[in-house]
Amino acid sequence: MRREPLLVFDGDCAFCTTWVRRLQSVLPRFPEAEPWQWLDLEELDLSHDDATRYAWLIASENRYRGHAAFAALLWMQRQWGLRLAGRLLVTPPFSWVAALGYSLIARFRHRLPGGTAACAMPRGA
Repeated sequence: MRREPLLVFDGDCAFCTTWVRRLQSVLPRFPEAEPWQWLDLEELDLSHDDATRYAWLIASENRYRGHAAFAALLWMQRQWGLRLAGRLLVTPPFSWVAALGYSLIARFRHRLPGGTAACAMPRGA
């Protein structure tokens, strides 16, 4: 059974895990978030490559990946400034910069500082 909205991220990545936790603490509206390593990717219609290359926000019929997933998190908020920032992140030329920034972070995420990787902990922790 699919849970929605659902944020899917790389639990092996300390940087990703840390930022998901930080965003959970500062954004009033935040979806359920799970490392892809704990999920049935087939049930979510995601490939292993999809899950390892991008963070995903799955909400109803909509599926957002990478920088668009972050933008969609901002669209969920009540504050108009955050919603506007989310719209800008998917509007050229801002989207080009956001996509490039996301690509660089995703490529080098295992070298970036962060917290303890989620998948290194037992699931109940």
